Amino acid sequence: MTEKRIAIFASGSGTNAQNIFEYFADNKSVVVDSLWANKPDAYALERARKFGIESFVFNRDQFYQNTGIISTLNQRKVDLIVLAGFLWLIPDYLVRNFTIVNIHPALLPKYGGKGMYGMNVHKAVVENREKESGISIHYVNENYDEGKLIFQARCNVLPDDTPEQVAAKVHELEYAHFPRVIDEVLRKM
Repeated sequence: MTEKRIAIFASGSGTNAQNIFEYFADNKSVVVDSLWANKPDAYALERARKFGIESFVFNRDQFYQNTGIISTLNQRKVDLIVLAGFLWLIPDYLVRNFTIVNIHPALLPKYGGKGMYGMNVHKAVVENREKESGISIHYVNENYDEGKLIFQARCNVLPDDTPEQVAAKVHELEYAHFPRVIDEVLRKM
């Protein structure tokens, strides 16, 4: 496999981003090129700094008006964009020009769409007395959580589980599978 370059987009603490940094740290054929954040105080930026990964911060206008984002990604020869807790809808210009993958903390198509992220998902799973939850890794298209599924993993939801307990089970699945699935996607590119 020739060298592949990943750009990670994140909005929050960056635990999945860090897991990806660690997974590919010694990989000679995959480079985590950059971290992109839409919040200047996202802790993901600090995690990237600790790994020596260049970061970019942008606002809503820059993101949706394409003020240089696509040209910077192209200059950096990015092959794959990975959404790791990134909450904004991806604009058409990125969807048309890049392969983009996302991880969602539920078994899509259930509990997907606008507003369905983080604890909102886990609360809905518990409130609806679901017997299982999990993760969905999918390609990104113009709509929230509607791109083609790549991989799903499941966990049991017990009758007395709290949303926090479900979140912990889902996080374990994210950490176990997301970097590996990204690696598989890159091998097929």
